[in-house]
Amino acid sequence: MLCRTRTVLALLCALLSTGCAQLDTSAARITGSVTYRERVALPPSAVVKVRLVDVSRADAPATVIGEQVIKAAGRQVPFAFEIAYDPKRIEERFTYAVQARIEDEDGRLRFISDRHYPVLTRGAGRHVDLVLIAAAAPAPK
Repeated sequence: MLCRTRTVLALLCALLSTGCAQLDTSAARITGSVTYRERVALPPSAVVKVRLVDVSRADAPATVIGEQVIKAAGRQVPFAFEIAYDPKRIEERFTYAVQARIEDEDGRLRFISDRHYPVLTRGAGRHVDLVLIAAAAPAPK
């Protein structure tokens, strides 16, 4: 009887640990920060948009895999981000990157990422720190 109880308990523990592993989504997240070098404050209503994108196809727009939108609410850089994504959408043979932009309350671009920040495949990790550049000011009317 004791042997049967131990066997049942061992099977139950194995099933529970397997179920927990399948429910664990912490591995399906990209983390990092967004900042810029300019010494200028963001307006309180600024919005930071960070996206995980598939950039595999050179002849097509990037496909958004995940996104986080952060309202500045008076805070200043750096902004930490965490993008959740579905790991089933990731193909080892494809290339993925993180892109970011900061817009004002009217949707005007203030800062943008101007370089490639690879993640997930081809030896890239799951954490990336982005440094944005200032967007060109619109021409006066």
